[in-house]
Amino acid sequence: MVSESHKPDQGDEAARGASGAAIRHHYDRGNAFFRLWLDNSMTYSCALWDDANKNDTLEAAQWRKIDWHIDQAGAKNATRVLDIGCGWGSTLTRLVNSHGVGEAVGLTLSEAQGEWISRHGSNGTRAIVESWVDHKPDEPYDAIISIGAFEHFVKRKLTSEEKVNAYRGFFKRAHRMLRPGGRMSLQTIAWSAVPPSATRTSIRDSLFIANRIFPESDLPYLFEIAKACQPYFEFSRLRNDRTQYARTCEAWLGRLRAHRDEATKTAGEKTVREYERYLEACVRQFNANVIELLRIAMRRVE
Repeated sequence: MVSESHKPDQGDEAARGASGAAIRHHYDRGNAFFRLWLDNSMTYSCALWDDANKNDTLEAAQWRKIDWHIDQAGAKNATRVLDIGCGWGSTLTRLVNSHGVGEAVGLTLSEAQGEWISRHGSNGTRAIVESWVDHKPDEPYDAIISIGAFEHFVKRKLTSEEKVNAYRGFFKRAHRMLRPGGRMSLQTIAWSAVPPSATRTSIRDSLFIANRIFPESDLPYLFEIAKACQPYFEFSRLRNDRTQYARTCEAWLGRLRAHRDEATKTAGEKTVREYERYLEACVRQFNANVIELLRIAMRRVE
């Protein structure tokens, strides 16, 4: 089931992050296009690989990642769980089908993703085409999960202080939406805390991704997240899995190239070339420690 958004609140537009149009620029390239190179779960975020298993599959690694976040958020057997940036609904489906959750609500700004969930979602899942800024639940949630959305919560060219203020608005809203004792699990790409010396390649890659792939978005630093979550949340667990995201992007790139002819027919040669370049750039950026992948478990501060 998919619902339309409420009327937006009036407020600081900088704190709203990427616009709906900017999100749709990336995620509404066509569900058929993404289906060619994502795994069967249609999960578009860093997987959690079993490093000891060379034969680990992308789909198994994605379900493992989702289960990790569900566990960290304490969402098993919960009555109501919110997924902020729900993608094509794999976490929503996992919550109700495998973890006994009564209702799983997802927020997305992508109309294509909302339509996909309305057709393929399970009983108990619901997608709303709406920003977290505008979401006003009738009752608190037991847990919140947000995977791969935080990257879009601020626009580019803000100062660090402005970014922290915008992020704090998110944590304040999440705190209000959670019941006392509730937990949240967050996953986001971030700028490396100790970045390597900039090279022409890394600068070119960063500019290409910012301008052509994810307009109106910027990455956080870990210290900005840690500062912004106070006094609403405290960290309970932190992982940096940047090499796991490099492996995930390599898997996506291989799948895209294996289906290149069909992808070209579906989305056009220009889009396919852009996404090949984007995935190649991501592999380089993660391996070179230009960017990292943070998985953060948080407790609501009472």
